[in-house]
Amino acid sequence: MLTITQALYDQIVAHSRADHPDEACGVVAGPEGTGRPERFIPMLNAARSPTFYEFDSADLLKLYREMDDRDEEPVIVYHSHTATEAYPSRTDVTYANEPGAHYVLVSTADTDDAGPFQFRSYRIVDGVITEEDVEVVEAYEPA
Repeated sequence: MLTITQALYDQIVAHSRADHPDEACGVVAGPEGTGRPERFIPMLNAARSPTFYEFDSADLLKLYREMDDRDEEPVIVYHSHTATEAYPSRTDVTYANEPGAHYVLVSTADTDDAGPFQFRSYRIVDGVITEEDVEVVEAYEPA
């Protein structure tokens, strides 16, 4: 299960809506080994496409160096789908190279009559997609 604060949830959704009609993408980093998403890092979709996202390689290298310096790891890798449901595409599965991360997809298309977006989380390991529950909390419980 992904446990995420309301503030981070709102930031991911706001970024996804702001970049529409292009796909938005980014990372939420957290302290190594905790699995707790804490630091919201919106990224530029270098592809600037409504059907595909791509992290800029220089930005991604900078991000990984920064996370390493801060003893962080990517806890969430997120992006949006602008015209389809929030479910990983074949391309998404191919690019899922963080087996410990939660892959969050936000759909900015109303594909299910449940509202203007969907927020769903998956684990993607060795090409296998497993959807997981999302718990939104006001704050994390003390460690």
